[in-house]
Amino acid sequence: MTFLCHGQQGAMPLPEKPREKKFTKIFFVTDVHGSDRTFRKFLSAGRLYEADIAMLCGDLTGKMLVPVVKSPEGTHAAKFLGLEEKVKTEQELNKLEERIRNAGFYPYRTDRDGMKELQAEPKKVDELFKTLMLERLGQWVKAVEEYYRDSGIKCIITGGNDDLPEVDSVLDSSSYVINSDRKLIRLTDYHEMITVGEANITPWKCPRDVTEEQLKEIIENLANKAENIQNCVFNLHAPPKDSGLDTAFMLDTSVDPPKVVTRGGTPVTIGVGSSAVRECIEKYQPLLGLHGHIHESRGMFKIGRTMCINPGSEYGEGIVRGAIVNVAKDKVLSYQLTSG
Repeated sequence: MTFLCHGQQGAMPLPEKPREKKFTKIFFVTDVHGSDRTFRKFLSAGRLYEADIAMLCGDLTGKMLVPVVKSPEGTHAAKFLGLEEKVKTEQELNKLEERIRNAGFYPYRTDRDGMKELQAEPKKVDELFKTLMLERLGQWVKAVEEYYRDSGIKCIITGGNDDLPEVDSVLDSSSYVINSDRKLIRLTDYHEMITVGEANITPWKCPRDVTEEQLKEIIENLANKAENIQNCVFNLHAPPKDSGLDTAFMLDTSVDPPKVVTRGGTPVTIGVGSSAVRECIEKYQPLLGLHGHIHESRGMFKIGRTMCINPGSEYGEGIVRGAIVNVAKDKVLSYQLTSG
């Protein structure tokens, strides 16, 4: 509506008073595990959903280096997803490497002599893997800066239990991306947030696996700093135990690698989340819990007044699973699980 100012020659339009925004829209994604395609979809979705805050939190990096070996004849070969892939042209090679990146792995071009060196020096493989992993994360951070900086969208990116400690240095190097891990931050004018990327011990011995006692201490040290715990968001990578957000196959860890336990030919499922996370949510009753870690347990579960959400993950298929959460001053207005 346009108002006119009278009392002078002609009529001058007055600017409309901006409407006060009554809620904040959070777009939350987790467990992309190095998948380039899933990350690109996260970028697009933040703008598409008109988010105020875009969050990519927990298990950012991939799990495997994939050597792409050049033969003396000029062809290239790679073992990818259990299959031997052979390509002849540069175009085919580029497409193969793109598929590897989209699956969350790290292609590395070498020749047969280089492959022998890698096989003979496991430490060299570890260092190469770390280098490629941090390079890709650095590329992602730059993409976020370029894509979101002028959009007005606040972007928070944090590691999870699968991520090496070195990812923090990449995230902290950005002047735009917020790495909130192990911190209490001001999320909005009315909401604080604590973030903990660690998870309870897993069979995989991940870099940020800790005991339940350690996890509880980390959470409580942060929670006790909050000014208004009832309006706080708990961004905890591990979901609360036995919440339905943590249901996974029971594993027999007496063998390596662990195998799924079955009864009568049917896989057994259990809650593998964190008892420390659940105890802290029950104790402090924050406004919202944002979780991940267990890819197949997508959903929402309330613990008292606290709405807990795990958007799930299908990064290997290049699908970005997310959650849109609308928060007002003292309540969660609505949530929606997204997929695309």
